[in-house]
Amino acid sequence: MDQPLLQIKKLHPSAIVPKYMTELAAGMDICALLDEEIVLKPGERSLVPTGLAFAIPVGYEIQVRPRSGLAIKHGIALVNSPGTIDADYRGEVKIIMINLGQENFIICSGERIAQLVVAPVCQAELIEVAELDETERGAGGFGHTGQGHIK
Repeated sequence: MDQPLLQIKKLHPSAIVPKYMTELAAGMDICALLDEEIVLKPGERSLVPTGLAFAIPVGYEIQVRPRSGLAIKHGIALVNSPGTIDADYRGEVKIIMINLGQENFIICSGERIAQLVVAPVCQAELIEVAELDETERGAGGFGHTGQGHIK
C-alpha cells in the first residue's frame, strides 16, 4: 500500500513535528505550542494551537482524535471528535479540547494533546429520489436493537 505524502510546515521554530509513537500506530501524536500554559477548568474548552500547517493530498483527510490516556486519567476530550482537516485547508491546526473531568487540567507547550490519523475520503454523487428502498431496519434509530447485551 502506498503511503500518502503529507507536507508539514512549522509556523514557529519551536513547533514539534507529529510522531507515530509505535511502529504500527494508526495515529501520530500532535503537541501544543503555547506562549503560556492553559488552565482548563472542569467544563471549559479551549482552542489549543500547534504551530503547524499541512498540505494534505487530494483524496485524503486528517482526522483529529483524542488521546486515550488524557481521557481516562483526566477526563480530557475533543469537542468535535473526530475532527476533520480537509485537503484544501492550509491554516494552523488548532485542537478544540474540553475538560470533562472534575479537576483543573494544565496544558503546557510541548504536551501531546491529540492524535492525527491520515485517512482516505471520497465525495459521493447525490441523487434526489422520491422514495428510498426498503430494509429490515427501516427508520429504526438509536437503541432500536434492544439492550446492550448480546446473547
